[in-house]
Amino acid sequence: MSKLHIKTGDTVMVISGNSKGSKGKVVAVDPKEEKVIIEGVNLVKKHVKPRRQGQAGGIVDAEGAIRACKVNVYCPKCEKGVRVKIKTLENGDKVRACAKCGEDLQ
Repeated sequence: MSKLHIKTGDTVMVISGNSKGSKGKVVAVDPKEEKVIIEGVNLVKKHVKPRRQGQAGGIVDAEGAIRACKVNVYCPKCEKGVRVKIKTLENGDKVRACAKCGEDLQ
């Protein structure tokens, strides 16, 4: 398993593909397959069967997985997707920061 630069709850921006330029919150991360699921991005049609009596089936929009290499963490100060660096504070804590402007991303 590899370690990803994206965590659940991050706001990210898509840098390539059909959803290029769109941003959203990360719902799930799969480090084994190196994929992420982003809220409201890469919507796919999913056919759903009714599971209980009286429940309706049909075609539903659902978020599809995107490769993690195609997204960057969004920096609110730079207003774009940026790379992440690890910054050590005076008390020894490590935080993720924007590689361009140095703004903390937590």
